[in-house]
Amino acid sequence: MKISSTLKSTLVISLIAVGALFGLTSQASAISCEDSCDDKSEGEKLSCLNDVRQACEEKLSEVSEKKQTLQNAIAYFDTQIAYTQSKINETAFQIKQLEGEIESLSGKISILNTSLEETTKLLLQRISATYKQTKVHPWTIFFSSNGVLDLINRYQYLRAAQVNDRRILFEMEEARANFDQQKNLKEEKQSEVLGLQTELISQKTVQDKQKKEKQFLLATTKNDELRYQDLLDKATAELAAIQAIIAGYGNETEVREVNEGEKIAAIMTEGPNLFACSTGSHLHYEVDKDENPQNPFSLLQSKSLDWDNPDPAQNGSGSWRWPLEDPIRITQGFGSTSYSSRYAGGLHTGIDMVNEANRDVKATRKGMLYRGSISCRGGTLQYVRVKHAEDEYNSYYLHVNYYI
Repeated sequence: MKISSTLKSTLVISLIAVGALFGLTSQASAISCEDSCDDKSEGEKLSCLNDVRQACEEKLSEVSEKKQTLQNAIAYFDTQIAYTQSKINETAFQIKQLEGEIESLSGKISILNTSLEETTKLLLQRISATYKQTKVHPWTIFFSSNGVLDLINRYQYLRAAQVNDRRILFEMEEARANFDQQKNLKEEKQSEVLGLQTELISQKTVQDKQKKEKQFLLATTKNDELRYQDLLDKATAELAAIQAIIAGYGNETEVREVNEGEKIAAIMTEGPNLFACSTGSHLHYEVDKDENPQNPFSLLQSKSLDWDNPDPAQNGSGSWRWPLEDPIRITQGFGSTSYSSRYAGGLHTGIDMVNEANRDVKATRKGMLYRGSISCRGGTLQYVRVKHAEDEYNSYYLHVNYYI
């Protein structure tokens, strides 16, 4: 059968219209990272919140792959904050649902408890009555009966009472089992709520950190793309220099044996190399073992620190002395920090610290002192290294003036 050109055109237009309508419908119903799910019913809300969280995960992945610009960095923080908010909303709704279930279970338990008390009371009454009946001698019942019919009626009554007693006992056992089951279920729900409440606190803490990191980024860059790129270049170059130093590519000269606590350098405050892969005067303290960066906080002793950045405060848990005297102000910690998004891998591998009153740098452990330097972003990054005598670690002290 042949189809006319007019009919063909009509069919094509119809298909396009249907496709466009379907596309619009799909777009309208698609869940985005910014959706709140406030318009959803209680039954639909948890599924909607889960979809929003997944949408945020996808958006976060997309944003993280984009070129590092200030605008994209801000977008990344915004998406991180939205993603964490989606998890907060989901957790809060789960808590609300569980609290509703706990309230319902509390009502059921109260009813079951009343029923159990009534059944127990009735059973005790029946046990008392049965006990009194068992104390009556069978011949007494026989001679006190008004004939055979009365005797049969009394016998049937006793049988019925025994059956009723067993029924009451069964009901009591059933009520007890149901009561225990509902009570255990309530305790499980309460335990779930406690776990989710802890998770909610953690999620809110993470979000607060993300908001502070965004504000810190805006403050340090002054919302200026050129300033952001300059900071990014310095951070990237410093990381590359540190990796090269640890790998043994720094220009080093052996100096002498030093003791723990002995002065080995001073924080650089001026000169042509002050800004060599640095944003200003500070000490970068780094520790490695077998060319792998270690967390200095796990090696340095605990002490009072001035935490001068938006990240959660860290402190030492080891036994080593610190490279600076008190008071020590920490401008960047180890690991994932407000600055570390600028580094490849997103990690800061040392600790940045300052002491404006006393810039002396001291060895955290005894060992052989080396004086080193490496070219870094148009300048020379100066550092000293101590190869420890009593363990397999090396400690590095960057952005310093040499002291002999």
